[in-house]
Amino acid sequence: MLPRTNSAYDAHETDRMAHLHGTPLASFRRRAGAFAVDFFITFPVFMLCVALGAWLAPRLGYPVGDVHLVYDFTHWYSLIFLVTYFTLWTYWTDGRSPGKWLFKIRVVSLVHDRLTFWQALERSLGYGASSLEFGFGFLQFFVNRNRRTVHDRIAETIVVSERPPRKS
Repeated sequence: MLPRTNSAYDAHETDRMAHLHGTPLASFRRRAGAFAVDFFITFPVFMLCVALGAWLAPRLGYPVGDVHLVYDFTHWYSLIFLVTYFTLWTYWTDGRSPGKWLFKIRVVSLVHDRLTFWQALERSLGYGASSLEFGFGFLQFFVNRNRRTVHDRIAETIVVSERPPRKS
């Protein structure tokens, strides 16, 4: 038996959005800095995973041979690694990747109290959409009322500042 559905629109986000009203948003400089830190962390983590895989493969009976792994954006394994890295960090830490933690910013869901795995995955995949057309998706930060980039809108998230407001 199928569950009964409502035939009217349910504005389930409204309460969450009202709760977030007035929350200070992260600046572009802090967001870009956090992204750069996270991106540069991925290289040694990638190399560590490759070394672990090369060590583990022969012990599990898989021949290694000549392995030539390259960390760039033309190989599928590099892209999968980046998406996995950003998805898991964002999900496990509720929006605080190492770079975001360092810059005292955080990704927050507009529809849930806690960032969901699906939102973290959508956001990670959305980085690709933001990078298209010479990074125009990132630059939409400057024209969107709530400083949301393409990947923020895809995942229904905002990036907030965790610094206490300055006293004037």
